Amino acid sequence: MRRCIQLAKMGEGNVAPNPMVGSVIVYNDQIIGEGYHRKYGQAHAEVNAINSVMDKSLLSKSTIYVSLEPCSHTGKTPPCSDLIISYQIPNVVVGSIDTFSEVNGNGVKRLRENGINVTTGILEYECRELNKRFFTFHEKKRPYIILKWAQTRDGFIDKRRVNNEKGMNWISAPETRSLVHLWRSHEMGIMIGRKTAETDSPQLNVRDVVGKSPIRIIIDPQLSLDYEYTRNQNKAKTIVINSVKSEKSGTVDFLRPKNLEIPTILSELWKLDIQSILVEGGANTLQQFIISNSWDEIRIIEGEGFFLEGLKAPIVNRLPNNIVEFGKDKIFEYWK
Repeated sequence: MRRCIQLAKMGEGNVAPNPMVGSVIVYNDQIIGEGYHRKYGQAHAEVNAINSVMDKSLLSKSTIYVSLEPCSHTGKTPPCSDLIISYQIPNVVVGSIDTFSEVNGNGVKRLRENGINVTTGILEYECRELNKRFFTFHEKKRPYIILKWAQTRDGFIDKRRVNNEKGMNWISAPETRSLVHLWRSHEMGIMIGRKTAETDSPQLNVRDVVGKSPIRIIIDPQLSLDYEYTRNQNKAKTIVINSVKSEKSGTVDFLRPKNLEIPTILSELWKLDIQSILVEGGANTLQQFIISNSWDEIRIIEGEGFFLEGLKAPIVNRLPNNIVEFGKDKIFEYWK
């Protein structure tokens, strides 16, 4: 099962909104096949594992391990439980039940109804942690939320700006900024508030690493921004949360929820199948997520510099779960 998890992680950033899944096939205590879900819309882990077995006659005497319950419904691909049944694999070992409503125990039930011995709950915590975004999305009906910001050692998120000064005031080191791009590539959406978009004009994409750029989400209540800002930046899909209009204009979708409270916004984004969001600012937007308790992780990057005055960083009234030394910076990690 640990090998299944290891394989599953190889699909990170490419399979959402599907879960990451790995599978291993064992005959006579030897691995004879393995696979993982490589890309959304393509073959699932069990299919790739079975296809990798050279001698298919061994399958009827083997055990297939899979980190997540085999699917029992037809989506982009046929049900994996039916494939396992067709090859008469006698033993299936499952890490975690799939709580997606279309599966949720039906895959295991179907296998058992066809005489297959199924064992569940092997390294269940680790398998659920692997797909925490997927489980949060389906069980809590909202995206998985990671709050992230950089602050100085004296607790400022930005310098004091004069005369409508624009542009980025960098706090973290270049290597840490590359790490943030890696984080971005793991999430389906990236969110900022209007003020951050206006003052920093961030691209909100993935540049320093190879990976897929997330959907940009901007909270702009009165539509104060000029949305040529988004159209001129790589034509990336952008969702604008506002209280004025709901329409589509090129690559920009204007979304008007019934109110602009964070839980309501997240419910609307859940309906759009956005499974995870990295919230990068600004201070007020981040603090609203904290106040409403609408977060799953917080990552604070502390640079080595001082601003002495400016915009104070959001307040987290708890101790970090972990502190990582990353070059000249420190990363404070919080999770529930």
